[in-house]
Amino acid sequence: MSDALKHKKSVSRRDLLVGSAVGSASVLSAPALMAQGAVTEWKLVTSWPKNLPGPGVTAQRIADQVALLSGGAFKIRLFAAGELVPALGVFDAVSNGTADMAHTASFFWQGKIPASVYFTAVPFGLLPHEHISWIEQGGGQALWDELYAPFGIKPVMAGNTGVQMGGWYKKPLQGLDDLRGLKIRMPGLGGEVMRRLGAAPAGLPPGELFQALQTGVLDATEFLGPWSDRAMGFQKAARYYYSPGFHEPNGTGEALFNQAAYDALPTEFQAILIEACRAENGRALAESDWENAGSLKLLQQKDGVEVLTYPEDILEALRVTTGEVLLDTSRQDPMSNRIYQSHQAALKRLSAWSDIAMRRFLSARDGFV
Repeated sequence: MSDALKHKKSVSRRDLLVGSAVGSASVLSAPALMAQGAVTEWKLVTSWPKNLPGPGVTAQRIADQVALLSGGAFKIRLFAAGELVPALGVFDAVSNGTADMAHTASFFWQGKIPASVYFTAVPFGLLPHEHISWIEQGGGQALWDELYAPFGIKPVMAGNTGVQMGGWYKKPLQGLDDLRGLKIRMPGLGGEVMRRLGAAPAGLPPGELFQALQTGVLDATEFLGPWSDRAMGFQKAARYYYSPGFHEPNGTGEALFNQAAYDALPTEFQAILIEACRAENGRALAESDWENAGSLKLLQQKDGVEVLTYPEDILEALRVTTGEVLLDTSRQDPMSNRIYQSHQAALKRLSAWSDIAMRRFLSARDGFV
């Protein structure tokens, strides 16, 4: 059994195994362990500052739900970014067993796993509801499992911060020339798109962004949406807030489980863990939409932030360059190509319906509210 699987009350191997007449054995069910008073404890590490609105809240809520649904027999202790491992060290921590679980975002692993970005967001890609559809109905989960299997990790969706904003800029953008030399934090493939257009993207963890923006290490930064961004204080360091969030049309958070620790769980605990993460997808998305709307109003009316749209020449360059970046990424290895092909097929299938069901409705709703 994995070292990560611990019990507050000692349970011997003889207690955990039920022998049959032929000497075969099976692990006791979760109710049996609960009846014995055994408590399974996991360590959860995150890439977020403690209790950060959005993903930080989501991570704690998952841990709380697991404890509640298991009657206290399965407890998860959360360590915020830097408390046990660095924000961008959580993948390796789960892989090597330092932690049993992580809450993070897949695009952080682009350097070691190029196709990982698809499981958070790619520029001009799937919207939140489309992404969930691809993962659950279009074969995305199986590809994600296969991608992380060599690292001994099982990934699942765990919360969603919704459609993102384009970022905070200290100076307004007049045109494409303003991107040249721009020091901007933008992870994932959006950062590569910006690099090809002359910007200088930086891969800083969330906890370092405000100081970097305030001190001039960065000229601009993106993060999430108005709710989380305002909590980070970006409005105190930059005035211009751009949309659309071309680089992150979706905000899926990922839960990472150490595969050996997960396999050692009773099936009831596995189900509780999976369903707690799945429930958080809808809850976090609803929360983010609601809170983003309120925070956007505060940013504009209280904080004096100007919400602007990227100039059209920048948007056109972003679209063209994104196509080139996605193709180049698909050619890095066979697995990247399979994921690219699956994602693009989902985008083609779902965008046709979204165009009729959503775009036309939103256009028709203009002037009603």
